[in-house]
Amino acid sequence: MPAQKVFVPEGREVKDVVRIAGKELNGHKPIYVELVKLPGVNWRFSHAVCIVLGINKWQALGSLTEEELERLEDALKNPEKYGIPKWMFNRPRDPQDGTYKHLVGADWEIQVKFDIKREMELETWKGLRHKHGLPVRGQRVRSHHRRSKRPVGVQRRR
Repeated sequence: MPAQKVFVPEGREVKDVVRIAGKELNGHKPIYVELVKLPGVNWRFSHAVCIVLGINKWQALGSLTEEELERLEDALKNPEKYGIPKWMFNRPRDPQDGTYKHLVGADWEIQVKFDIKREMELETWKGLRHKHGLPVRGQRVRSHHRRSKRPVGVQRRR
């Protein structure tokens, strides 16, 4: 399948760099592709935002007007206001207040760090795995993750 070409509406200039949610993105690439580079935004959510705003997802990000960029950033930060379903949010049933949230950029990164720190303080299984630098989600450790000092699953000669 041939690669999709970037679309630029007639009479519009393309900016080289566009700043959204505290991150600088390439203005010559498609909106759909560049939004994924924001922390907290995946392909599905990027596609949903483009559909809700009525923007061609293959349009160059730098060709958007200031008003369109403001709407795009608002849709990323307040997706419920634009009718994006709650199951697409990256923070369902927040442990602190039980609400559905969608965090983007530095807010998302900070929240993930706090979640890991909370797990470590509570000394849950995941917290202990994070604390010791071991894989958290059930990956094998017998033949991988050998950065730690003591061997796991292998007996040394004495």
